[in-house]
Amino acid sequence: MQTAKRKIVFIVNPISGTKSKEGLQPLIEEVIDPKRFEWHIARTEYAGHASVIASQCVANGTDICVAVGGDGTVNEVARSLVHSQTALGIIPCGSGNGLARHLCLPMDMKGALEIINQGETDHFDYGVINNQPFFCTCGMGFDAFVSLKFAKSGKRGLTTYLKNVLMESLSYQPDTYTVQDETGKHRYKAFLIACANAAQYGNNAYIAPGASMQDGMLDVIVMEPFNVIEASTIAVDLFAKTLTNNSHIKRFQARQIHIHREKPGAVHYDGDPIRMETDINVEIVPLGLLAIVNPKAVEDDALPNKMVDNISNVVNKIIL
Repeated sequence: MQTAKRKIVFIVNPISGTKSKEGLQPLIEEVIDPKRFEWHIARTEYAGHASVIASQCVANGTDICVAVGGDGTVNEVARSLVHSQTALGIIPCGSGNGLARHLCLPMDMKGALEIINQGETDHFDYGVINNQPFFCTCGMGFDAFVSLKFAKSGKRGLTTYLKNVLMESLSYQPDTYTVQDETGKHRYKAFLIACANAAQYGNNAYIAPGASMQDGMLDVIVMEPFNVIEASTIAVDLFAKTLTNNSHIKRFQARQIHIHREKPGAVHYDGDPIRMETDINVEIVPLGLLAIVNPKAVEDDALPNKMVDNISNVVNKIIL
């Protein structure tokens, strides 16, 4: 008896990310095994359309739904796939590619397709902030403020991100937060509070080195105020996977937390900024997302010393 082919839908956001998707179809025809899979390309036409298409994929029993775009497109697709039998696939085309990097997926289109063609899956946790699902990180304070600036920036990439971070950090005023978790209430004056499901924001900026997407826990990072001189060290630590060794960082794990802040403002989930009120609930949902995995995944070590030095030089030029 012939085995039924697995169905793949590639959801392409034509305008998201930093890479052209023009060569996608020929690569699919080259890489995806026609004896095992049948596939279709769906292109988004408006904001939120990727979520609609992904929901239709779940209803139609599609086996794999592939987000082709940046972190925003990945979030839109993934939020519609949670608690279903449809697996998330990713072809990373953004500037950050946080979830793809955490899952050790290739950053090139052909390499990502080769992983999809293998068809191996696993279950992963995801987070929720005030009813908004996220898959890498969410946060408030300075990182949400930078996400807002970055979203409005005409340019993308690591240098633009670093410039936004450093220039704005020089004048940003920390807020006061009351954080309640399973251990009780704690009060912090903080530059930012990040809740991480995955290890990084994207761009290999590791806000929570060692975070796992399969442990049923949030990694909560509290960054306390620092001065201009210390900004360079913190920026380098972020990319060298050494941030949690910094004296300005407090880290703990929780299944859920409630945060009260003094005034409403921006938060972000997977890099997308949104305004929220003073009370914020964040929780982890264990193993609620089925996703394509790299069976030979090996997490990258810390950035090579040369790259860390380059980052340090960029940071120092901005500060000085």
